[in-house]
Amino acid sequence: MDFIAQAFKGKAQWYHYFGGTLLSFFIMQFGAIPLGIASSLVKNPNLNPTNLNPGLDNNLFLFLMIIPFGLGLWGLYISIIKIHRLPFIKALTSRPKIDWHRFLYAFLVWFLMLVAFLILDLFFYENNYVGNFKPIPFLILVLVSFLFMPLQTSFEELLFRGYLMQGFGVVTRSRLAALVVTSSIFGLLHFANPEVAKLGNILLIHYIATGFLFGIIALMDDGIELTLGLHAANNIAAAIFVTTNWSVFQTDALFVNISEPKIDWTTYATIIVIYPAVLFIFSKKYGWTNWRQKLMGKVEIPLEITEEITVE
Repeated sequence: MDFIAQAFKGKAQWYHYFGGTLLSFFIMQFGAIPLGIASSLVKNPNLNPTNLNPGLDNNLFLFLMIIPFGLGLWGLYISIIKIHRLPFIKALTSRPKIDWHRFLYAFLVWFLMLVAFLILDLFFYENNYVGNFKPIPFLILVLVSFLFMPLQTSFEELLFRGYLMQGFGVVTRSRLAALVVTSSIFGLLHFANPEVAKLGNILLIHYIATGFLFGIIALMDDGIELTLGLHAANNIAAAIFVTTNWSVFQTDALFVNISEPKIDWTTYATIIVIYPAVLFIFSKKYGWTNWRQKLMGKVEIPLEITEEITVE
């Protein structure tokens, strides 16, 4: 069954999605308590004001930042099965079970592309980077990133490309509306990121474009396995390879980028060249067709549900 339309099998009125979203964010707030306690105990007044870390060990701070997303994920799970009366998997994929091969394929494609871009950048702009390898902190960082970072990325993917994509889709009956609204919200919610404060609001174009990329992939593939892999690879790579003193991820990464932050041609090249290339790779791999209908068509109530309503 169609990924969005299968949400009709559960409770799918607008107030169900509104309540489920509020519940998830309410539960998420409890995850901020450990970070709040740790921050109140350790404060360094000499820190750069753009640094979100109040003075904790970098790996501990990263772990504490992830906890709220883990609880948010749990909140979405409760919302889907209790409020919507829908099997949890229906918010993840139209397939009978999660296709982990899709997740791994997308993860490897994006992770290897990021490694390649880093190598090229190191080759052409060597002076922008300073080595930062510290064996024990880096090993802990790798473990924290691979074990817990997927909680953060999975929450965002389930919320935007799963739960809300289905919600806006069934309420408006429009795939395009669901794509535009969720992608825009996803991008605009990054407004509070330190990168936006440093580089300017124009960076939001990049985040919104990323939302559209992930949304298109979810709609074309009838599930979020690919976007789960992409998002996890992106954030894990961002955490372990390169850090700066002004980005949201300030970690014990392999390198520190000391260059003056700026928007340059690579930002636009990513959107104009790399994103379409990713869509092309996945479309060939998984045989995507009927793009117009899947991206802009009407969301139809499944026939079996229509018949049930008629009988009642």
